[in-house]
Amino acid sequence: MNFDPHYFPSPSRRMLTYGQRGMVATSQPLAAQAGVDMLKRGGNAVDAAIATAAALTVVEPTSNGIGGDAFAIVWINGELHGLNASGPAPRGISVEAVKALGHDEMPAHGLVPVTVPGAPAAWAALSERFGKLPFAELLAPAIEFATQGYAVTPVASQLWQAAVKRYGQYTGEEFAPWFAHFAPAGRAPAPGEAWRSPEMATTLQAIAATRGRDFYEGELADRLDAFSRQHGGFLRRDDLAAYQPEWVTPISTRYRGHDIWEIPPNGSGLIALQALGMLEALGDEPRDPVERLHRRIEATKLAYVDGLHYITEGDAMQASVAQLLAADYLERRAAQIGPQALEPVHGNPLSGGTVYLATADGDGNMVSFIQSNYEGFGSGMVVPGTGISLQNRGWSFSLAPDHANVLAAGKRSYHTIIPGFITRDDRAVGPFGVMGGYMQPQGHVQVVASMLEDRLNPQAALDLPRWKWTGGRTVEVEPEFPDPLAQALSRRGHRIVKCHDGLTFGRGQIILRHPDTGVLYGGTEPRTDGAVLPW
Repeated sequence: MNFDPHYFPSPSRRMLTYGQRGMVATSQPLAAQAGVDMLKRGGNAVDAAIATAAALTVVEPTSNGIGGDAFAIVWINGELHGLNASGPAPRGISVEAVKALGHDEMPAHGLVPVTVPGAPAAWAALSERFGKLPFAELLAPAIEFATQGYAVTPVASQLWQAAVKRYGQYTGEEFAPWFAHFAPAGRAPAPGEAWRSPEMATTLQAIAATRGRDFYEGELADRLDAFSRQHGGFLRRDDLAAYQPEWVTPISTRYRGHDIWEIPPNGSGLIALQALGMLEALGDEPRDPVERLHRRIEATKLAYVDGLHYITEGDAMQASVAQLLAADYLERRAAQIGPQALEPVHGNPLSGGTVYLATADGDGNMVSFIQSNYEGFGSGMVVPGTGISLQNRGWSFSLAPDHANVLAAGKRSYHTIIPGFITRDDRAVGPFGVMGGYMQPQGHVQVVASMLEDRLNPQAALDLPRWKWTGGRTVEVEPEFPDPLAQALSRRGHRIVKCHDGLTFGRGQIILRHPDTGVLYGGTEPRTDGAVLPW
């Protein structure tokens, strides 16, 4: 990537941030500060990522937690590594067992959709393989925030209020610990109001002292097991004890002279790669902004319906990653893109609530890391006395026996959270990510295309008004989306809907490195409380 200043000419709501010795970008300033502190203590980008991730469970509990999942792409010593720390369904669950509880589809909340949490294991695995600082030191900022408290940020407060309303519809006693911990006064904390959690501090101390094993094999595991048994859940201590995160080889596609990398399924990064691969197959983009955007929307739609049809646990997929990214298949899919909006259907290649963070250090190491409880706080389940909010990732499973993502014991579900990374000529360009459920692959396509095709800087790429395909020919757009462009897309058959909830369009961060000088260029979202802190 050419980092000449003229390469990034677009005006931006925020100025691009520059750094030299390191950088951390994430959705909460205190968490970013925790990561930079590790760099200043002699840690590397991996140490910074772990400290930031742990801090985010405390200072942004509205989008992730100790009981969530994580994925990471790590560039270190000139090589790229992937970590899948999503957890499987409990061994005792089945479609029949869920239906016997009266469910026709996987419920969103409660203990049924809780799968094995992977986040603590991710922190420990990253530290053991690549970290420089003691593991306990990395969790110290998170423990301090939980013990001493912090002022709640505006977006977090907004999401907190929504969670109080969401879980307030339930009368089951299993939801009482969530309210006791996160809303003891019966409401969410207001912006600027102090919040603290001695229970989370104690839990994080146990994780720090045991490199995460207490969560999976010790007292914390016993508490998770007991709470699940008490309220009819399926998660057991044996499920926790058997869990190990998986080191994986990232997958990629070629786009505009760069290699774009994602975690392989069960993650949904394959969708972004397919869409970018289709755009690459179409060749140079036209100068007409309407045609350009129309192509990107159509490619994303075609990739998404493929992803929703095929993506699940890797060995359970009905089509392989290689088949879905094959050049001839992407060319056939791209050929379906015409002047009018499609009603997309999946192809057949066989015939031919989340937080993101990016870190970088002065030695060239970089990390793309994402962590989530799935929907906001997740399942609405908090293990009493621990501050552990459990994710609801099992909500993604289907109960239909012929669906690729059908629920099965020990199976990992389709996963929305995806970290991204860009390289060129076997050199790191940098990490990027856009959190936000099913918006994430769409956000990846939009920011990558904006940087590599439209030649915008990272901050400008994040600032652009976004669009979001929601099904059929319907595309939601942000209020700032230009009306003439929306009207032109409507004439092409798209159903354009202005959406005033900006939080549904994702929240991302980007760090890129100049290939010659090593200077870092960072951007963070205007849609969140984020910060990009240089060193």
